[in-house]
Amino acid sequence: SGLVHIKNPHLDSMEEDVLYHLDLGTKTHNLPAMFGDIKFVCVGGSPNRMRAFAQFMHKELGLAGDGEDLADICAGTDRYAMYRAGPVLSISHGMGIPSISIMLHELIKLLHHAKCRDVTIIRIGTSGGLGIEAGSVVITDMAVDSSFKPRFEQVVLDDVVVRSTELDKDLAEELLACSKEIPDFPTLIGHTMCTYDFYEGNGRLDGALCSFSSEKKLQYLRRAYDAGVRNIEMESTAFAALCGLCGLKGESSRGRFCLL
Repeated sequence: SGLVHIKNPHLDSMEEDVLYHLDLGTKTHNLPAMFGDIKFVCVGGSPNRMRAFAQFMHKELGLAGDGEDLADICAGTDRYAMYRAGPVLSISHGMGIPSISIMLHELIKLLHHAKCRDVTIIRIGTSGGLGIEAGSVVITDMAVDSSFKPRFEQVVLDDVVVRSTELDKDLAEELLACSKEIPDFPTLIGHTMCTYDFYEGNGRLDGALCSFSSEKKLQYLRRAYDAGVRNIEMESTAFAALCGLCGLKGESSRGRFCLL
């Protein structure tokens, strides 16, 4: 049907669904009128970057006005920022799995309540490149964990639930084809490794703690590269798992440096 699905029977019995961290709700806002025509959602870590991206899309789509006065739809909260440019929604998600997970739960419910159809969601932003040229764009075909496995482990009550992290391969190929028109950025398809931490989890030597040698770090990164990993970040497995379970066509496109 192309609709965004929610997998929670408890929501049917609730008088109102409050999207706490977006400052929206099913009683306080007319979500179908506000968002029913959304076809693309682009998410990224920084509020300022996502505002700049929305302004860029406003200009590219030839919309009225200069885009400088785009309003933050989530201005009532300081957790996330949300802007729209025609059928494109641009939302920040902060850093790390917990932050993007909270945003995605509420975004997916928002798209469901708004009765959106055939929505494509793309994660854009920075990451650490692995064995590739600086400035490259990695289009993710599979999000993997720190053991290079395509899975996301979510603790639910006292169970560890394992979810698939496969992304839409047709969308990855579409994006790669689009990249041929932009010669300034080397673009490739590869696995993206997701970690729970920027310092030790990413194999960095400059944190407050470091429990491994530089030699052990390099051995690990070589194993990651041999497993197909081409970049490292902190959100992709949760992004892939949630989007896949709820019927969104998802893709994670990450530059070694941000494109904005």
